[in-house]
Amino acid sequence: MHTYAQTNIQLYHQLAVLGYDAADISATASAYEIGIRLFTGAFRGSGKPFLAHLVGTASILADHRARGPLIAAGLLHAAYANGEFGNGWRGMSPRKRAEVRRAVGDEIEDLVVRYTTLRWDPSSIVEIRDRIGVMTPGERDILLIRLANELEDHLDLGILYQRDAEQRLRYMQTHLVSCVAMAEQIGYPDLAAHLAATFDEVAKAAIPVALRRAEAQSFRVPAASHRTRLRVLVSHLVARQPWR
Repeated sequence: MHTYAQTNIQLYHQLAVLGYDAADISATASAYEIGIRLFTGAFRGSGKPFLAHLVGTASILADHRARGPLIAAGLLHAAYANGEFGNGWRGMSPRKRAEVRRAVGDEIEDLVVRYTTLRWDPSSIVEIRDRIGVMTPGERDILLIRLANELEDHLDLGILYQRDAEQRLRYMQTHLVSCVAMAEQIGYPDLAAHLAATFDEVAKAAIPVALRRAEAQSFRVPAASHRTRLRVLVSHLVARQPWR
């Protein structure tokens, strides 16, 4: 089993050992610092700390020698989809983008935006797979982050600890299997091999039902001494309305 970084300190050490320069390591550290604020008390559906998933994604990118900005963007790839900026709303806004740009700069923030806007569903996965031959280098960069995210999500059998494990398993076997060919086509055969091995391991594994969590999606557990402000609670309720 390949071991990727799960903490910031492990990631910084990995980058240094792999020969990344001080600027790249500093940019990754800046991404982690804003990540601490955006993902406080956040967990994946499996119960895994969200920051560990983000660090793991960055670590996979580093292991496959992605350029420095991609590693920092990988660490922040879920900032707009799952990050908590203080008002309870998901998605991008000028204020959120400005905050991330101040933390990590324009190039890394732009990569996070492009990752966020990448469609990733059964139909778009097929479309992406079929047009890899005409993708720009920038499009391949975003796809590489996405593939690293999928690998990290399935390592340690992560999807099997969620309430909707069977559904996620079917999705993996029916749609995400295309990730293996995608990694090959964009020039990362080792990543393709690791994706294939990980998907196979997940398909063969058996996790006791008692270990599955009640959650199917990412969730937050605020500290007991914290309470939700009325303004934020109202914002959460409005955000859930179908007419939004």
